[in-house]
Amino acid sequence: MNQTQTHMYDKFRETVRPFLKSKLEEFELYGYDRVTEEELWGFLKNKTWKKEKEEKRLYQLVGDILSVKVGDYMNYVTVEAFKAPSWFEGEGKDALNNLI
Repeated sequence: MNQTQTHMYDKFRETVRPFLKSKLEEFELYGYDRVTEEELWGFLKNKTWKKEKEEKRLYQLVGDILSVKVGDYMNYVTVEAFKAPSWFEGEGKDALNNLI
């Protein structure tokens, strides 16, 4: 999903912010202190809530946030990194060669 596209749950982001912060604090306890609120929100939108047919209630969104497992998040980030364009092919290769 494009980052500029709005998601059906974006309207709840401010309301659920304390729960996002709580989950990020939990990530920090496990040594993942570089995960940002934006990245966690992106994971929820692009993975957990990707195929939502009908709108969930607020308590269900909070439950989804609090049930995110560090391993699931890290697997998602790893897969997304492999999907990203390579710096060693196409335009990335040209840009890299221009730097050298």
